Amino acid sequence: MGSGKAVAAAAATALAAALLAGCSDGKPLGAHTPTTPVHTSGAPAAPSSAAAATTATPSATPAPAKGTAEVTGTLATGLASPWGVVQLADGTLLVGSRDTGKIIRVDPAKKTSTAVGTVPGVTHTQGGENGLLGLAVSADFGTDHLLYAYFSTESDNRIARMVFDPTRSPGDQLGAPDTILRDIPTGSIHNGGRIAFGPDGMLYAGTGETGQRGLAQDMSSLGGKILRMTPDGQVPKDNPVSGSLVYSPGHRNVQGLAWDAQGRLWASEFGQDTWDELNLIEPGKNYGWPVVEGIAHRAGYVDPVAQWHTDQASPSGIAYAAGSIWMAALKGERLWRIPLNGPKVAGAPQAFFTGTYGRLRTVVAVDDHTILVITSNTDGRGQPHPSDDRILQLTVS
Repeated sequence: MGSGKAVAAAAATALAAALLAGCSDGKPLGAHTPTTPVHTSGAPAAPSSAAAATTATPSATPAPAKGTAEVTGTLATGLASPWGVVQLADGTLLVGSRDTGKIIRVDPAKKTSTAVGTVPGVTHTQGGENGLLGLAVSADFGTDHLLYAYFSTESDNRIARMVFDPTRSPGDQLGAPDTILRDIPTGSIHNGGRIAFGPDGMLYAGTGETGQRGLAQDMSSLGGKILRMTPDGQVPKDNPVSGSLVYSPGHRNVQGLAWDAQGRLWASEFGQDTWDELNLIEPGKNYGWPVVEGIAHRAGYVDPVAQWHTDQASPSGIAYAAGSIWMAALKGERLWRIPLNGPKVAGAPQAFFTGTYGRLRTVVAVDDHTILVITSNTDGRGQPHPSDDRILQLTVS
C-alpha cells in the first residue's frame, strides 16, 4: 500500500520550513524566464536523482520561433469523454473514458476499438471534472503489463495499477486494482489527474485543490501539488524533503506533464479568472497559488515561463516534440506550440486549429515530429460534432 495523508502530514513541518527558506485568438501575454533558470544534461534517459534531473547545461539549439502543425489522419472517432491515453509498443492505444471509467483499446491500423475493462470504484459527478483521469504504463510494461490509472472515488482521488492481459476476453482484460496511493483530495472540480513516468523512472502526478484554495499551500495535503513517487507509491529518498511525496506545491489544477530532451519537467496549469500558465518545475519550489496567479515577480514563488488569458487556453495535456511544448486548450479550443530554448521560450507561442476541432484535452508524442491530439467535446462542456470525440494524428515541426 502506498503513502497517503499520514506520509504527507509527517513531513509537513519540515517541508514548510524548507520552502520558506528558499483559458481566443491573439498573442499570449508575458513570456518570462524564471528567476532561477534550471538546466539539465544528457538525454532524458535516467538522471539518478531529483537533483540530477535539474542540473547541467541547456540544449544548444533552440526551436525555430515559428513551426507547423498539420493533421494527417483521424485514428478514432465516437469516443465518450476521453481523458487519459497511452500508446503501446505495437502502436495501439489505451483510452480511458472519464465519465464511465471504461478503458478501450484502439488499433489505428485496423480502425477497430476493443473493450478492455472498467476501473472499479470510479465516481463521476454530472457536469463535473472527476472520474477516470490519467493513464500511464510501467517502464517495464513489456514484462509486467502494468497499467496505472488516476481516478476519483466517492472519498478521494487515488492511483492504482492493474495488469492488462489482452489474451483475456474483451471487457475482462484488467486485473484487480492495486492501489499505490490514496487520500488525494477529490471534488467535482479541480482534480488534476495527469500521471506520467519521468526519465528518472519515478511516477509523477499533477493534483488539484478541488476548489479549496488553501490546500495548494497546505503541506499536509496532497491536493494542489505535483507529486513524485516510486512505481510502488513510496516516497523516493531524493525527494525535496525527506518523507514527503510533494515535489512542488502551490498549484491550482495541473493536468499536463511533459519532459523535454534535457529532462526538464514542464507542467500546464489552469488559472482562475486571469492567467493560465506553463511552468518549468523545479523540485521543492513553490508555484504560488492562491497567493499569486500568473507572473507576479513575488519573492518565494516561481513565475510561469508563459501565460495566457483563460479564454485563450484553459490548458490540459501537454507533450514535447520538435523542440517545443504542444499544449491542448479546452476553453480556448486550440493547440498551442511553445518553442523552447533551454529553460526559456524561443519565441511567441503559436495557436493552431482555433475553433476547428473544439475542446482539446490530451496530447501524446509518438516521435519527434508526430503527435496525437484528443478532443474533449463530449465532456459536458463542448458542442459535439457527430464524429466526436476523436483522436487526430499530426505532423509537427
